[in-house]
Amino acid sequence: MSAAKGGRKFAWVKWIFILPVLLFAAVQLYFFLQIWWWIDHNPSRTSFMRQQESALREKNPKAEIKQVWVPYNRISKNLKRAIIASEDANFSEHQGVDWEALQKAYEKNTKKSKVVAGGSTITQQLAKNLFLSGSRSYLRKGQELIITYMLETLMEKERIFEIYLNVVEFGRGIFGAEAAAQHYYRVSAANLGASQAAKLAVMLPNPRFYDTHRDSGYLARRTGVILRRMGSAELP
Repeated sequence: MSAAKGGRKFAWVKWIFILPVLLFAAVQLYFFLQIWWWIDHNPSRTSFMRQQESALREKNPKAEIKQVWVPYNRISKNLKRAIIASEDANFSEHQGVDWEALQKAYEKNTKKSKVVAGGSTITQQLAKNLFLSGSRSYLRKGQELIITYMLETLMEKERIFEIYLNVVEFGRGIFGAEAAAQHYYRVSAANLGASQAAKLAVMLPNPRFYDTHRDSGYLARRTGVILRRMGSAELP
């Protein structure tokens, strides 16, 4: 083999390794810049919203998701406390990841030989909703962690929570606190009572199911648990 041919072969091998690295870096830069923009601009649609709207339109081409953005101070403290009590009790203290919860999720997944639990914090859930799919894999989890640390680095906790409260799914095509309050109780997000807020928070892990099973025994029992915990929930 001539020196020239050997050099060209080495160049191709080099680019096989370099191109994925450059692509990965470009994707991370996109995420970083988008998050930086959202520090003081509200997201119009998240990746998860677009996915759900597309799924709804497979059955009804005119279907649209319901979401109305409301500022942080126009969302009931009852709902804020309920969601923290239910989803992420250490939200105000951790740096985006609850490693103890992740360890428990890993052990559960190992026992089941598949991904059945995520151990996600509010920030991690927001990272997934903003940019990623609902699929479960360790590769997606790794990307979620990177985005999570970007969110925690660039944004204040209150801003992270404000965006989360406005984009999280509460039912089939129902996103954000205002749409959820109107859909379930015909009130504004600012006027949610403690019991109403606790029930909405409990629905979050499986909102589409509970949207059609609102009288579930588990939902009622868990709502009572969250009501008792709300008083100690620390808001950002």
